[in-house]
Amino acid sequence: MAGLINGIRKVLTNRNTITIIAVIAGIIVLWFFYNMTLENAINPVRVPVASRNLLATEVITADDIEYVEVNRGFLNSANDVITNSSQLIGYYVNNGTSVSQGAMFYRDQVVTREVISQTDFDTLPDGYTIYPLSVNMEDTYANSIYPGDKIDLWIYGNDPNSNRRIYDEFINSIDVLEVKDGDDRNVFDDAENRTPARLYFAVTDEMFTYLNVLDERGYNIIPVPRNKMYTVAGKDVSYSNDLLTSLVESMYQPTSSHINQ
Repeated sequence: MAGLINGIRKVLTNRNTITIIAVIAGIIVLWFFYNMTLENAINPVRVPVASRNLLATEVITADDIEYVEVNRGFLNSANDVITNSSQLIGYYVNNGTSVSQGAMFYRDQVVTREVISQTDFDTLPDGYTIYPLSVNMEDTYANSIYPGDKIDLWIYGNDPNSNRRIYDEFINSIDVLEVKDGDDRNVFDDAENRTPARLYFAVTDEMFTYLNVLDERGYNIIPVPRNKMYTVAGKDVSYSNDLLTSLVESMYQPTSSHINQ
């Protein structure tokens, strides 16, 4: 028995033996983690999708939902996908959006009735108002400006104090409330390819006045979209250029009724 123990001790203290055991252990660990990672990546997950085209403000019922299996890795990278039907049934498709047949549901597309009932004026902060800007498909970069985006407004026109052209940023981080077509329908309410005709913004009362002055003087007000992180940052709307602001102020001539007030 003592001889057997000594033999085992000699084997375990042999450097070559220890190296072989370490390599085998490492291979086993790598194999285990590889299989676990592969399982998580390819193991499909059952998620709800729309069984028909769902339009803005429609209530979602059980009949509007069917299920598909998707790669688990996709869901890990798209964590805003709704995976439970209990978060859908009885809820509503958000204003300014739609869900196409066969598409997954995203969290910003599904809201409660209270949200649907809100108007643009309900969500306006104190001291703000709505400004409509006429646009076309080119102005909106092929309809790539969406409600909820924060964008910048640039100005293009003649400088009244010189012969030069003005093309500069005027307002940044302005909130897009709605995008509507020529029939005053929300462009993104359904799957049709509607042509944008107006963007609606939330602006301060002063900005509303200045933008109207620029419009009356024939200046082009140009919407300039930014990336998603610009919207997520949530900066307050503000003027971008003090010189341009002063120029607009010089154009503004209050009426006598304004002065008396």
